[in-house]
Amino acid sequence: MTAAAATAAPAPFVATRNACKLCTPLGACLALAGIEGARTILHGSQGCATYIRRYMISHFKEPVDIASSNFSESATIFGGRDNLRAGLANVTRQYQPGVIGIATTCLAETIGEDVRMYLHELRSEQAPDGVPLPPIVHVATPSYCGTHAEGFAATLRALVEQLAESGPRGEHVNVFAGMFSPADLRYLKEILADFQLPATLLPDYSDTLDGPTWDEYQLIPRGGTPLEAVRRTAQARASIEFSGVRNIEASASHWLCEHHGIPPFRPPLPIGVSATDSLFGTLEVLSGRDTPERHTAERGRLIDSLVDGHKYLFDRRAVVFGEEDLVTGIVGLLCELGVRPVLCATGGESGRLRAAIESVAPQQAAAIQVHQATDFAELEELAGDLRPDLLIGNSKGYWLARRLKVPLVRIGFPIHDRVGGARLLHVGYRGAQQLADRIINTLLEAVQEASDEGYAYL
Repeated sequence: MTAAAATAAPAPFVATRNACKLCTPLGACLALAGIEGARTILHGSQGCATYIRRYMISHFKEPVDIASSNFSESATIFGGRDNLRAGLANVTRQYQPGVIGIATTCLAETIGEDVRMYLHELRSEQAPDGVPLPPIVHVATPSYCGTHAEGFAATLRALVEQLAESGPRGEHVNVFAGMFSPADLRYLKEILADFQLPATLLPDYSDTLDGPTWDEYQLIPRGGTPLEAVRRTAQARASIEFSGVRNIEASASHWLCEHHGIPPFRPPLPIGVSATDSLFGTLEVLSGRDTPERHTAERGRLIDSLVDGHKYLFDRRAVVFGEEDLVTGIVGLLCELGVRPVLCATGGESGRLRAAIESVAPQQAAAIQVHQATDFAELEELAGDLRPDLLIGNSKGYWLARRLKVPLVRIGFPIHDRVGGARLLHVGYRGAQQLADRIINTLLEAVQEASDEGYAYL
């Protein structure tokens, strides 16, 4: 071996090892689960539907049905038109849905399936295969071009593009919530009701993915944003869509503004005190009302608790990973708590995460490492050198936390090694309170477990 060969740097490892993201059509399935009477068909291979069902069921602990056009070898070569036609007829016959969402997978997108043309041909027939079809929404979601969060956002835009109808302006506002938990959605509806602000929340899976027990099985769970409310999004007097890392020009609120003149309001994702203040300020403008007293009182209790917990949190080092908007919101909260975010990592590739972190943590941003297009193998290499006190992210980080011997605060999606992922509250003053308590108690528990003496009072 030559001296040059011996000192040459190893070739970079370019394969992804346990990606720090989930697939794009999963986000589409989650968004469509928040539409009343909706059923989703994945146009592609059956394995995609199985994978997504497994992740959603393990997180929400609810039954989830996702249909598939079930590509075979011949469909992969000659196209899946006949598979899609049969799938639409079967789903319509079996479920009688109010709307069908079609999300294309990597396979369908790679071979160039023209789903829009297929649907144009089917709509020209009054009842393909003898089954009248409900309204159909199509969204392109190849996983090699995005993440689950981007698939979610693309589906919201497809819903308003393909279903919204012009009409006289109403008094309601549109609220595009993003990838909130069902608990977040319920709390957001509670806040809107307290401001007496009529609103269309899109999507709303607070009941469909976290509902009560059933006396008998429901083919399509009750709940969700009504189809007529989706149609009226083009008649609202304003839209609220939480800003963050996503491309605003590709958002549902931007499309409604461009095509129907609906003014958009874009407060930050309401995680933490400052970001929630921005949301309540927006609601005061739109409703013409002051913030209700009970929310002001919640804010006061939150501030008091942060003072109480500061001694446990000050200068602790945290690694935050997961979906880009959620990472940004958590960093803002951590800085309010006195925690030092030392590393922010995501599987997304928007190129906007650094700027988003700087906007929520301007004083700390220079000391925070920000990595996009990250997998968990790289994340372990990065985090190990930073000596974090805790990790904050979804359940995919469990093995990382175990190897680094630091506690993991589970947030976001998926959480499949604990119960209650659908009931975790992140947003608003109440959500910040619960998150702060969880972070403090996780650190206190780690101190107790690692102590030789065993502290009973901390």
